Amino acid sequence: MSGLGSTSVIFDLDGTLVDSEPNYYEAGRQVLAEHGVPDFTWSDHERYVGISTLETVTLWKREYGLRASVNELLAAKNRRYLELARSSTRAYPEMRKFVELLATEGVPLAVASGSSPTAIEAILSGTGLDAHLHTVVSADEVEHGKPAPDVFLEAARRLGAAPADCVVVEDAAPGAAAAHAAGMRCIAVPYVAGQADAPEFAAAGLLLRGGQEEFTARTAYDWLRRTR
Repeated sequence: MSGLGSTSVIFDLDGTLVDSEPNYYEAGRQVLAEHGVPDFTWSDHERYVGISTLETVTLWKREYGLRASVNELLAAKNRRYLELARSSTRAYPEMRKFVELLATEGVPLAVASGSSPTAIEAILSGTGLDAHLHTVVSADEVEHGKPAPDVFLEAARRLGAAPADCVVVEDAAPGAAAAHAAGMRCIAVPYVAGQADAPEFAAAGLLLRGGQEEFTARTAYDWLRRTR
């Protein structure tokens, strides 16, 4: 057992461990431009932060009246995203430090993400985080994506951990809601600063309103130690 007792930590991936949103935005912008939507902006993209790629393209089809099928849009976005992810995804330095600190302590760790298994694998191997993060759950593997609790509950099941012993690290409101629904504590590091007051974050055990600029491995670790 680790120095944190029976605690297990489950990380969201995009916007939490790694700064992948610029790649998601660029992949989306390119796909939408090809399908007749030339002016997709970063603020448009922010509305989709925290939900799965499948849900994103499903909403696009409806909102933009796209003729392509959901499966065609999904395949195109995933293909573009993977090209970008393999070459240019950056892990947040303090998050990397946090993962390494927890791994050294023997804390069971998992990743639970709305991305596809292929995208998760590309990012974890590309950043070297796969050295410590072996248990991985994609929303593709469960019935419902966030804000449903399915991915986090499946991660806990694979770790052999009780949900009440799990702490989720999240950057987006749907993920914070999913953690709450799963009966897990949450460290919230909002990716979109303007969403720090979202009601979903109100239940977080530790809310770092300044996002990654405020997050440090030591702050998070000390909080875990105090609250275990």
